[in-house]
Amino acid sequence: EVALVESGGGLVQPGGSLRLSCAASGFTFSRYAMNWARQAPGKGLEWVSGVNIDGRRRSYADSVKGRFTISRDNAKNTLYLQMNSLKPDDTAVYYCGTDPFPYGGAQYRGQGTQVIVSS
Repeated sequence: EVALVESGGGLVQPGGSLRLSCAASGFTFSRYAMNWARQAPGKGLEWVSGVNIDGRRRSYADSVKGRFTISRDNAKNTLYLQMNSLKPDDTAVYYCGTDPFPYGGAQYRGQGTQVIVSS
């Protein structure tokens, strides 16, 4: 059975850090480019970051560039998102998915992990 399971979310103060993980199973993780997206309260899904199959090419939304780092470990079938210098505007449910998630045609996506940035 295919699964993408996010973890690592929680409540953090502004300026703090969190590391999200996305554990993949049931498909050949190393053959898929992967993306993180987020959905803030009352808003639509927003693409956050993407990484190619070998981890060498990474891209970021302007809103997180310089603060977030995407990475992957194909041996562990896991995708990561290191989030530093968090702001209240980063509050959202964070999802991982196979490219082109969150756009049409994505094959797999997770159920999300909540991140709340608040003092």
